[in-house]
Amino acid sequence: MKESDIAEILEAHKNGAISAEQAAGQLKNLSYEDIGYAKVDHARAVRQGFPEVIFGQGKTKEQVVGIFEKLAARVPNVLITRTNAEVFGAIRNIYTAAEWHEAANLIRLHRDKEELGMGEIAVVTAGTSDIPVAEEAALVAETMGNRVTRIWDAGVAGIHRILSEREVLQASRVVIAVAGMEGALPSVVGGLVKVPVIAVPTSIGYGASFGGIAALLGMLNSCASNVSVVNIDNGFGAGFVASLINRRQEEISPQRRRDTEKKNLPRKNMKSC
Repeated sequence: MKESDIAEILEAHKNGAISAEQAAGQLKNLSYEDIGYAKVDHARAVRQGFPEVIFGQGKTKEQVVGIFEKLAARVPNVLITRTNAEVFGAIRNIYTAAEWHEAANLIRLHRDKEELGMGEIAVVTAGTSDIPVAEEAALVAETMGNRVTRIWDAGVAGIHRILSEREVLQASRVVIAVAGMEGALPSVVGGLVKVPVIAVPTSIGYGASFGGIAALLGMLNSCASNVSVVNIDNGFGAGFVASLINRRQEEISPQRRRDTEKKNLPRKNMKSC
């Protein structure tokens, strides 16, 4: 955020060109820190409900650590996805509270553990090989303030396994179904529950699975109406969306409350038909 940008917005508000709410919104969108190789978005939590998450793949150790330091100085919870133990070693030297989750290749700083969800999120996998992607989804959802239930290795090849978990699935507010091969699990789960099912295709499978494309297409063509699909191996995206679905309604702003009350005021001189 540049001082000249702030001055321009404040001047516009002073002259009456924009309202206080418009000025606040513009200032919020300007809130990033340019560190050369990255523009760290400090306003992400305000706009989207959670701070910027660092995608570790393709970044150097020094770049990841630099971004992490900037975020951790301002927000309590920070996530790094698609990273490795070497990066964790460097992070751990700075923040001893950081956690390394090898199964998901994820680093987490989890200082604020307030529960923000309305119910539980269930994360279920078709096979044990799908756990890394599912664990990424589960950790993201937990860090965003949700209670998470994990159900591993309950694929359709042994249909009794997923059926035995029916009560747990039906008690959940959102279900994340993670599967490779032909990707049949989300359709089965979708037929058992009346809540949103987020399907995550994985790249697990033999040659004709085409690195997860077969599972992706199968899930996109699901006949279960409550199934939506994220990209191949995108556990992070599934966990994030599930968290937003499950999140409690936030406090309505005073201005919006006044507008709503104004709309609901009884109109005078209205004749009933």
